[in-house]
Amino acid sequence: MLAKLALEDGTVFPGRAYGASGEETGEVVFNTTMGGYQEVLTDPSYRGQIVVMTCPHIGNVGVNAADAESERGPQAEGFVAREFSRVRSNFRSEEDLEAYFRRHGVLGLEGIDTRALTRHLRVVGSLIGVLSTQELDDQRLVEKARRAPRMEGSDFVREVTCREARDWTQGPDATWAPALRRRGDVPYRVAAVDYGVKSSLLRFLVGSGCQVRVFPATATADELLASQPEGVFLSNGPGDPAALPYAVEATRKVVERRVPVFGVCLGHQILGLALGARTYKLKFGHHGGNHPVQDVRTGRVAITAQNHGFAVDAETLAGTGLEMTHRNLNDGTLEGMRHASLPAFSVQYHPEASPGPHDSLGLFEHFVDEMQARRGV
Repeated sequence: MLAKLALEDGTVFPGRAYGASGEETGEVVFNTTMGGYQEVLTDPSYRGQIVVMTCPHIGNVGVNAADAESERGPQAEGFVAREFSRVRSNFRSEEDLEAYFRRHGVLGLEGIDTRALTRHLRVVGSLIGVLSTQELDDQRLVEKARRAPRMEGSDFVREVTCREARDWTQGPDATWAPALRRRGDVPYRVAAVDYGVKSSLLRFLVGSGCQVRVFPATATADELLASQPEGVFLSNGPGDPAALPYAVEATRKVVERRVPVFGVCLGHQILGLALGARTYKLKFGHHGGNHPVQDVRTGRVAITAQNHGFAVDAETLAGTGLEMTHRNLNDGTLEGMRHASLPAFSVQYHPEASPGPHDSLGLFEHFVDEMQARRGV
């Protein structure tokens, strides 16, 4: 079946449909990860986006329930690859990718030059696009893309967050995940704010010795603190952090109470806004599992997994009490920060990877260290 991806700047890529049929709109971004397409597809941070995989061959290991990063299944609006495999070969596979797409209503597009599309996005920046098997007139598709809502100012968090507080008890699978250092026999109580949290983040919190209760993104500071947490975790999630005043206000009040706070990705941006810094839209974002990040305190470089389209402006940290701890070696952007006197720190990248390297798993242990210091043991 013929399908097309039309961008708001008038560029149109015709190709073949894969999976479901229909029409979806979203910001078109490229991901440089070589593997882990299921984790990418199910990452709630991709809500509102059409993902282009730069790896030319996607689907050869199928899919399985264990690797999903969201209990709700696929989160991306659409998925684009040079070629989707019709053959799956992996002992963990439970379903082929095309059947998975059809079952969940995911629109896929193949048979296009993804290298050309990626180079185009690198030059002009991320663009709004329409992926369709229904409307195939180029000009009408382009007009739809131009009229579609933009990522800036959009609150996608309300679409992906949990509806009510719940406990999370599952840890990482010891077959695949490295063991984390634990502190004693008494778990540390953690309130995890779900802005679109990946399951792997919650697993590694449990694996590092935390008793995790997950709260909706709209939870107030009083609701979070009523559970008497020894630490608060601010998760990843989609969209523009400046469109989430409720999350910013709750975070500000939690930090003022001197409860240890650990933020990742969107949670990192929300922490910055809560303490007076500003955020901005990146040209084409950081999406992939091979981004070098340097700890500016030690000079050590980690290869990291990333997925974000916004960043905290390092120039606005002055007067907030925050200081840079990590920077991106590709473009110099702020990748980590900590407060000089309060127990709050965050990183822009994903320490749990999934997919990606495990260079930064020690950040979970650092969070536990902060809680241990507050506990006084």
